[in-house]
Amino acid sequence: MKGSVIILSFFTMGLLFGRYTPINEWLSGIDYSSLSLYLLMFLVGISIGSDTRSLQALKNMKLKILLIPTATIVGTALGVWFVSIFVTRYSLKELMAVGAGYGYYSLSSIIIKNNHSDALGVVALLSNVIREIITLLLAPVIAIYFGKIAPICSGGATSMDTTLPIISRASGKEYAIPSLIHGIILTILVPFIVTLLLSL
Repeated sequence: MKGSVIILSFFTMGLLFGRYTPINEWLSGIDYSSLSLYLLMFLVGISIGSDTRSLQALKNMKLKILLIPTATIVGTALGVWFVSIFVTRYSLKELMAVGAGYGYYSLSSIIIKNNHSDALGVVALLSNVIREIITLLLAPVIAIYFGKIAPICSGGATSMDTTLPIISRASGKEYAIPSLIHGIILTILVPFIVTLLLSL
């Protein structure tokens, strides 16, 4: 839980610095967020590469690894259906399109904005950002109460990048490669599923 508090603290500091200082103007010349992500992925790669259990776990799972993104898609759809009972402003189809972002807020919100409306695009952006933040903060708790694969499903498409380190720490290094593959599959599927749902 300590790691989650540290992550939240840095996120809050970023919000405050972005709001009340000209730091964004100083940093705008260089894409520091991408550079930090590349460094993060490099360090995660070193961690996975040095642990032989990770590759062994992947061999043991075989095609069962495809069940993880399937569980994420089905679970997200069921969750959205439940939420739709209480949200009357948007149709089930529209809410399903929002949920089908699977945490990939940058792409899904743009697709929804271009194919539907600015308002639903903002809803998609916020809901998918919240999904990522919940995973970053609660992955250890989710792993304890719902199993080691649950944080991977919670992270959705982000399980291949931003939430991968916290998932690896919460579930174990042997789940890092399944998490990476899960994120890649969902990242590929997001534009197709969101566009399909909006066209129905």
